Amino acid sequence: MLDKITEEIAHFIGVFHVSVEDVRFREAYHQFSFNPVKAELDPLPVIETDFAAPYELLGYEPGLDYRSPKPQPWHLDPRPTGFQGTPPPQSADGNVPGNTEYNWPKHEITNSHGATKFIPPEIEPPGSVVNHLNQAIALSDNDYFSVGGHGLVFSPDPIDNFELLEGAEAAASLSPIGDLERPGSSAEIIAVIKTTLSQLDAAEPGAGDAMQVFTTAKTIEGVYVNGELVAEAPKLEDYHSFDGAEEESEDDLGSNTWTIEDGTAAIEASVELEAGGNTLVNDAVLKSFWTGGTVTAVVGDHVEVNAIVQINALWDVDAITSAVGEPTTGDANELFNSATFERLDASREPDTDPASAGDYPQYWSITEIEGDLMIVNWLEQFIFMSDNDVGILSSSGVTTSVVSGDNLGVNHTSIFELGFAYDLIIVGGSVYDANIIQQLNVLFDNDVVGGASGFHTTGKGTVSSSANLLWNQAHIANIGDPDRFDALPKQYLDAANALAGGSRNISHKVLSEDAFAGLEGLQVLHVRGDLLKLQSIQQTNILGDSDQIALAMNAIAPHLDAGWSVSTGSNALLNNAVIVDLDSFGRTYVGGDQYSQETLYQAELISRQPDFGSPDADALVNEAVLFLDDSMLEPTDVAAPEPYIAAEYDAHLDDGVNTVLGH
Repeated sequence: MLDKITEEIAHFIGVFHVSVEDVRFREAYHQFSFNPVKAELDPLPVIETDFAAPYELLGYEPGLDYRSPKPQPWHLDPRPTGFQGTPPPQSADGNVPGNTEYNWPKHEITNSHGATKFIPPEIEPPGSVVNHLNQAIALSDNDYFSVGGHGLVFSPDPIDNFELLEGAEAAASLSPIGDLERPGSSAEIIAVIKTTLSQLDAAEPGAGDAMQVFTTAKTIEGVYVNGELVAEAPKLEDYHSFDGAEEESEDDLGSNTWTIEDGTAAIEASVELEAGGNTLVNDAVLKSFWTGGTVTAVVGDHVEVNAIVQINALWDVDAITSAVGEPTTGDANELFNSATFERLDASREPDTDPASAGDYPQYWSITEIEGDLMIVNWLEQFIFMSDNDVGILSSSGVTTSVVSGDNLGVNHTSIFELGFAYDLIIVGGSVYDANIIQQLNVLFDNDVVGGASGFHTTGKGTVSSSANLLWNQAHIANIGDPDRFDALPKQYLDAANALAGGSRNISHKVLSEDAFAGLEGLQVLHVRGDLLKLQSIQQTNILGDSDQIALAMNAIAPHLDAGWSVSTGSNALLNNAVIVDLDSFGRTYVGGDQYSQETLYQAELISRQPDFGSPDADALVNEAVLFLDDSMLEPTDVAAPEPYIAAEYDAHLDDGVNTVLGH
């Protein structure tokens, strides 16, 4: 071992050597850092591309009608495989004369040998469309409630809905159209349309309590409200609002109403009952633009039926006590039957003056349907609601509010069918076209509001037992001129027979139709069978809201100054239906019989039944009120169940909320 002095000298020498080496490294680093090696990199290639926009963008041109030019080089064979017919003759200069007896194709293809052939354009045939929709709502909300310390039992006879159903059947029997079965085949569709037509022809306004309006004609146009022609249809928002009550703050929910007089705070005692306020809504919008043509040629018959049937039936006979006050003003019922028939003419005017044969189509394309073409929409919407409440109320000196109605039922359907348009539609059979809307509202609102023995009040009282709204609104709009029909010309009959026989040619006489002027190509739809169009909407609302309410005094501390507000009506039964149907863009030629009929039937039935036998509502109520005696207040002999004690259970209840349950 080194002594202490020697060790320190050695340590000093070691540190000195390390410092010297450190300085040497630093010097070498700087020499290296000041002479970096530069790598030689090739420059990146620069690709120069010429950008050009040979097409000048023009501004928006509304109504621009572009048609591709007709094919010219007829020196080539225009017949693809399976093409029917021969190429038209050529003149000496190679041009084709004005012969339109042949299908002049529109597109061209080039094979591997460079030969070009023309093929006719293919157009898609429309398929049949059938929709059967059934929407139904059934609700029973028959409440019984007893509020306040009145010490009474109210036990009237319950309301039987059998009478409601009988009334609905009587109202439905007013319709000139019977119960139609949903069709499931072409034959059944034709049977439904023919049955509807025969029933409407035989219908007459019936006798009885109903106010009926029956109108039938070849065409009906305008807006009819409760049988009267008006300039504009009423708007639902002017008579009914779907907005709920204004939101209350959390501090106001469930609180009493206080007043301060002479420095003393007191509660305003009141009782409020809402036993009606039900809303039933059926809403359907159907727009069918599935197929239509500028010219329609029908070999058989053409039958068109448009019908709107609307019925409102109301039973509202009330027995109301006079102890609360007279019924509120503006409490009358409102019944509306609103129907609109509209015709929209979409005929296309020729684009050019047909001065020469060149202004007519020079080629055509045909698509075919072997059987029948069906466009059927069958909608049924039904709501049945029972809200027959039984209750007895008394004031306990606080703010009391009872809501036993205010139900809402909604059926909604919206259908939009957009299909195919053709220049020419040829129907080898017949056309059956029917648009039918049937709407029915039935309301039973026969209320009894009476006071039990000794009931009276000095506070403000209001009673509303009616204020119901029955609303039927229907709109049928047909696209097509009602005077568009003519007898079937011979050239169209020949064309239909030729197509039925397998020919693919369209004659020059057909192509020379004025409606085709300015068209260079013609799109043709051939239906070998019948064209069947049936749009039917059936809407029914049935509501029973016959309430029986007894008003009584508090047995311990009667509150004579309590305010009372009782509402047992204010129901809304709403039907709304719209049908927009595309018939034709122009002329319709019929080879058989042509029959058009539009029918409007509106009925309003207000019944004075039932007969309560006594106009005194208090007497009716007291017949069903029982006073509780001491025995009714005593406990029964049935032993009460033993209390549940959690400690007696050994197992731990792992239910996720055991701490809340006390485990």
